[in-house]
Amino acid sequence: MGHAILLGDSIFDNAAYVGAGDPDVVRQLQEQLPRGWQATLLAVDGSVIGNVSTQAGRLPADSSHLVLSVGGNDTLGHARLLEDPARSVAEALSMLARAGDDFEREYRLMLDDLLGRRLPTAVCAIYNPRFTEARMQMLAVTALCVFNDAIIRAASARGLPLIDLRLICTDDRDYANPIEPSARGGAKIAAAIKRVVTEHDFSRGRTEVFF
Repeated sequence: MGHAILLGDSIFDNAAYVGAGDPDVVRQLQEQLPRGWQATLLAVDGSVIGNVSTQAGRLPADSSHLVLSVGGNDTLGHARLLEDPARSVAEALSMLARAGDDFEREYRLMLDDLLGRRLPTAVCAIYNPRFTEARMQMLAVTALCVFNDAIIRAASARGLPLIDLRLICTDDRDYANPIEPSARGGAKIAAAIKRVVTEHDFSRGRTEVFF
């Protein structure tokens, strides 16, 4: 039987954001997995790419699958770019491109280190936030394309399955606040994880998108 490990940030470690008595992602995943399977949460709210290696250092000996959702907090660190002045569109795009290059470099190094554990691994794209202010929402969604493109390229180059959270959390009710999943969103995320770890053929080294 399998043992799915959740690594990353509050997309998985969302217990603090769901309603009182509502289940978090790992609990919902455990309920959806086949009998005999186990789900363990190693993701930590607030984590960035650089924290994943520490989380992976605590992997249980019987781990069978790794599922990673990280990068959202790293992009928040670049949020100032949305308001920084630029003399032209080209200059603004150059600023965003440099941030994307730095993100991709760090993400690829982290992912290669994680793959060194030689366990079937799936990664998640960063979902779009739910800001109430229309201009901020538009800018954030547009800028996230740069960072998600880096994640998609990294997954595709390594033949890893991708869970595209942008296509999963599509309703305001999927969010507990502008950047955290609610119990409803968590149930949808858990369902996608369950499909990946139980249905995807990791031996083929082929990228598939799950949503």
